[in-house]
Amino acid sequence: MNVSLNWITLRVRDIEDSLEFYHNILGLPINRRFESRGKQIAMLGTQEQPKIELIQGSEIMVMPENGISVGFEVESLDAAIEELNSKGIPIVRGPISPNPHLRFFYILDPDGFEVQLAEHS
Repeated sequence: MNVSLNWITLRVRDIEDSLEFYHNILGLPINRRFESRGKQIAMLGTQEQPKIELIQGSEIMVMPENGISVGFEVESLDAAIEELNSKGIPIVRGPISPNPHLRFFYILDPDGFEVQLAEHS
């Protein structure tokens, strides 16, 4: 079997708050947005990459304390920190450098899910 990652689903309380964070703050493009069975859904990411699927209106909520996090690569961790600080987004953990080739830190999305931003060198 040969598989590739297509999307990761986050069940959110308010899709507009989540779109503000993932699209306007982190810069993920909105690939498509639609309603299905009374649920608002947005797919974020470019055509070539796996997507983040945001679903509002789900009866099942995944709680952030269940260990779910989403990771993104950035070109410059220092530039990311500066930009997030200017937008009022606090860093909740890090920066951490487990080896000379990797640095990362964590922020929280509007639902409390951890979002890791990492720089590989």
